[in-house]
Amino acid sequence: MHKIVAILSTCATFCCAVQPALSDDKEIEKLEKELEEIGTIEKKTMVPMRDGIRLATDVYRPKDSEGPLPTIFSRTPYNFNKLGERSLKAITKALENGYAYVQQNERGKFFSEGEWEILGFPRTDGYDALDWIAAQSWSNGKVGTIGCSSSAEWQLALAAMDHPAHAAMVPMASGAGIGRVGPFHEMGNWYRGGVFQMLFGSWLYGVQNTQRPRLPEGLSREDVLRLSRYFDLAPKMPDVDWVENFGHLPLVTMMEEVEGPKGTYAELVQRFPNDPTWFEGGLYHDNEPWGVPSLWMNSWYDISQGPNLALFNHIRDNAEDPEVRDGQYVVIAPTAHCRYQTEDKETIVGERNMGDVRFDYDELTFQWFDYWLKGEENGVLDDTPRVQFYTMGLNQWQSATAWPPSEAEIVTWYLDSDGAANSLFGDGRLATTPPEADNRDQFPYNPTVPVSSLGGGVCCMEGAMEPGSFDQRRSEARHDVLVYTSEPLEEPLEITGTIGVTLYVGSDAKDTDFSVKLVDVYPDGTAYNIDDTIQRARFREGYDKQVFMEPGKVYELEVSPMSTSAWIDQGHWIRIEISRATFLFFIISTIFFLLSRLKTIK
Repeated sequence: MHKIVAILSTCATFCCAVQPALSDDKEIEKLEKELEEIGTIEKKTMVPMRDGIRLATDVYRPKDSEGPLPTIFSRTPYNFNKLGERSLKAITKALENGYAYVQQNERGKFFSEGEWEILGFPRTDGYDALDWIAAQSWSNGKVGTIGCSSSAEWQLALAAMDHPAHAAMVPMASGAGIGRVGPFHEMGNWYRGGVFQMLFGSWLYGVQNTQRPRLPEGLSREDVLRLSRYFDLAPKMPDVDWVENFGHLPLVTMMEEVEGPKGTYAELVQRFPNDPTWFEGGLYHDNEPWGVPSLWMNSWYDISQGPNLALFNHIRDNAEDPEVRDGQYVVIAPTAHCRYQTEDKETIVGERNMGDVRFDYDELTFQWFDYWLKGEENGVLDDTPRVQFYTMGLNQWQSATAWPPSEAEIVTWYLDSDGAANSLFGDGRLATTPPEADNRDQFPYNPTVPVSSLGGGVCCMEGAMEPGSFDQRRSEARHDVLVYTSEPLEEPLEITGTIGVTLYVGSDAKDTDFSVKLVDVYPDGTAYNIDDTIQRARFREGYDKQVFMEPGKVYELEVSPMSTSAWIDQGHWIRIEISRATFLFFIISTIFFLLSRLKTIK
């Protein structure tokens, strides 16, 4: 018998000034002039860190400002030497709202000196940067950090340092900054449920650059500024067919196979999720303090939204300062990674129309910073719901005082069959009543023809995969996918909260992976994925030890939780899919991977 536990309830944005977007040259020129008209601009200020390494920093201040200014601060590994439309608009809006805006390249990136590391040394370089900003004559001593993805993830470890100038933060899509929190042990998105995720191969191909053209250290700001006008230092990476190359084994040589740059990938790819080295870098873990009020922004189809929500709850429960505990708010959109403010009256996420998803992120962000950085009593804490989330299917924004919503009811659903749940043509059933018989479903796994990943919380796959909600019937037609479908719903059902999954499993292999997918099936048969998760069997007793399976035995497997808000309409079906690891998003084969890389399985 398999059991599924779910909590069911009946009830480019301002911050993404990280990477220039391609825009019309005339529009860029117009935006640059508008910014120059209202701002005092100091580019390529070389800010010294505690070890003498200097980081390239651009400072923008409103010309008509009186007195010290609060500062909005963004750090990034991406190139901002030539700003795109999105970044120019973001900086202009900050100045118009009475803020200085500072952006800085991480150590070892472009015009910054030193050697780069993922997350950019937040506990040292991040801390030193706040020291520098707070000490400037134009600063009021209060800094708000902001950013999406890489520009958000470094903020988490910095928040553990409780810098006196770090007054507030707006981290968006910050999953790769989380190491361990609650049931999640993802180590910055390298793993999910103990299963290796492929995204860092393609992402680091374009980001790691230990061998690169660089300016001599110690140049004057004037020289750096002059050289930056005609040297951009941005690499032009050859295209890679990641659909083909993600299948390369062993993973440790994949970067060499695509003739990618040397760097941190070769070391990080060899770490297991329980490697103690994960606790020595820039990741935030739940044994650390937290000192900063935070406005979290996440998306249902983003990588690692579950750990983000778990961290939100962890801080609310454990931060020592009551003001910090109470100063945690979250917004969850139905979009993909850093797609805030790309919404329209009809927003398509993958293939599914999510309706009018629009949300005024800028207004809330400036209200947040006005309160914490300027001291304005604008009522933002009282007027803003603690949790704002978009319910897919209902296609409405909703709010709650907690996550999961306090009015949510715990409902248990059971998987059942006559022993042939293989594919959507099988006899798999999903119901709220326990099965009468203890039938077992079996499915094979052939790593040479893995089940294809299709949509979901995907990031950074360089075109190999797209995020969002897609019709899953192609995968469900396979014999190696178990499919369990409810009866048509007689009335609508809202699924909002954390979804726990317990499976009872066995295998003739010593180790394998089990993936679980939650699906909304429309009356015409279209099967849209809502969320998915995965778990490696060897970590069923915890990530601090590896316990292999024995043939013929059945094991209880608690799968890494899912989180969502979905409205399953009357006449729709709820469906659960179970398979092994889906490729391309996850490693193609546990067994082959281990044999070729570390010879772990004897």
